[in-house]
Amino acid sequence: MLPCLESARVVFGFPAASVRLSLRRPCSSLRSFRVSYSSSIVTPTRWPPRREFSIMAHPCGDLFEYTSGRWIYNDDLRHAERRCVFKVDELSRLAAEAVNRSPDDIVRLQKLAEGGFNRTFLITMRCGFRMVARIPYPVTIPKYFAVASEVATMALLRSFGLPVPEVYGYSPTPNNAAGTEYIFMEFVQGTNLSDIWFDLGEGEIISISRQLAELESKMMSIAFPAGGSLYYTEDLENAAGSASWPTRAGITLEDKRFCVGPDTSLRLWYGRRSQLDLDRGPYESAEAALVRGAEKELAYLRRFGRPVLPFQRVRREVYKYKEQPPSDHIENLDRYLHIASSLIPRNPALGHFCIRHPDLQPSNIIVSRSPDSNLQVVGLIDWQHTSILPLFLLTGIPQQLQNYDDIGSQSMTRPSLPENLDDMDETQQSGEMELYRRRLVHYHYVKATEEYNGLHYAALTNPMGVLRRRLFCHASDPWEGETFALKVALIQATKSWKTLTGGGPPCPVVFDPDDVRETMELDAEQKEADESLEACRDVIGFGPEGWVPTEHYEEAMALSKKLKEDGLAAAESEEERAQVAAHWPFDDMDEEEYM
Repeated sequence: MLPCLESARVVFGFPAASVRLSLRRPCSSLRSFRVSYSSSIVTPTRWPPRREFSIMAHPCGDLFEYTSGRWIYNDDLRHAERRCVFKVDELSRLAAEAVNRSPDDIVRLQKLAEGGFNRTFLITMRCGFRMVARIPYPVTIPKYFAVASEVATMALLRSFGLPVPEVYGYSPTPNNAAGTEYIFMEFVQGTNLSDIWFDLGEGEIISISRQLAELESKMMSIAFPAGGSLYYTEDLENAAGSASWPTRAGITLEDKRFCVGPDTSLRLWYGRRSQLDLDRGPYESAEAALVRGAEKELAYLRRFGRPVLPFQRVRREVYKYKEQPPSDHIENLDRYLHIASSLIPRNPALGHFCIRHPDLQPSNIIVSRSPDSNLQVVGLIDWQHTSILPLFLLTGIPQQLQNYDDIGSQSMTRPSLPENLDDMDETQQSGEMELYRRRLVHYHYVKATEEYNGLHYAALTNPMGVLRRRLFCHASDPWEGETFALKVALIQATKSWKTLTGGGPPCPVVFDPDDVRETMELDAEQKEADESLEACRDVIGFGPEGWVPTEHYEEAMALSKKLKEDGLAAAESEEERAQVAAHWPFDDMDEEEYM
């Protein structure tokens, strides 16, 4: 790996006082297909302080631009992706009409939050009534379907009694007076759970876990006739009737207002994949859901694929800085398709189509204190890109609630603090307390799921569940010059075939032993490179895609520059120095060829 990253913790022998890991705000990545949203519609979080805007006095420019942070690489590109110009007065008028008010009733429109895919505004009326306007960035995909599906998803879930904001009005196209897509919705009174997440006691963690398990049980019990994403029937018919959108109709629910149509998952639409002439209709079987993403990627590679360097520059040394042909990934996708039908669990209950929040993390959970001071979940927000899938593909502990890497959490041992905690220094105590908190959250989420959502617990504890989902995700993810993730999962599948499939015919995929050994060795090298990159992130203090708060941008850039200088100085030859300069992971790069 790059010499400076190999010893990142040693290289950084200089102060980084104000740019710490704690400054790394979870920020949605348009390249990360594990979606994370931070377009909160509640009280502002501590990340970062938000500025208020008056529609009467403030220049419109800041309403259109991304102002919450910057990126230490490709900063101009990230900002251009998030620039959205609209007619402020017309948006205000449409918002007022959506709640039967006059535009003159609006006294303030202020920027509330900026995530990876949307910008939200808080609209305040003279009487004190507040509502939220949310506008997707121009780069947000899939066009039309992202907004139309989210609106229908929220409406259906709300009709089943789930704490989801009410939608007052929406437009899935920019063909309106404001000139932009939008959603007008309820402002949820409460506190963003992320604001108090690290202050919760065990009793509160138990209570929140129980409530989440009960809410997930309620939403997972909703029956769907097919998979994909949810729409109002009228919206999908309007899309299907457009010459620019060749898709078959959706499958209607018992409530005829709704139907299941194209899956809005980002990985299916990224870059030129939206141009492919593919079946975009709903999944009519679990097998169809398993293969659609892999078939999409095969079609993409056969039409657009050409040799490229791995997008993750820190891994390029593993590939000897050579462009990788798409043929390797095509071969592994074909292998996946040969075994996909065997990945369906024998238990039919695990294959029923259901819905789940796409990113159940503290920043998407709104809580409120009851009169007896207990925390109540009063809102679940950010339903964009929600998929309806077989339960065995939707299951799992939400990313920010799980602690899978820890042996104690894996064994589901009830957490406890070490007996010698008082004898430790402050740094050690802090580390132990944080580990204890992570273990508590993981443990109580699983225990609550066992008690209140038995079917999800059955899927969660299925011994091959994680491998099935890993195969599905890696086969669906956009190719970025690498295939090891999918290949390693395929190798693991061949080794666990009987357990994975419950018996039956032998595995149709066979790997050469030498190929397996070389693949696993290279995969281990990749993991080392990733760990070194993570060490750099910890010191510089940046998040996905190099995001940092605006006020820390200059300091983060200085740290990044110093790291590169040290890396160049550590190079042992001119060739190595040239490689550091050409493949430095925190420099701007051209992303077009990976689209």
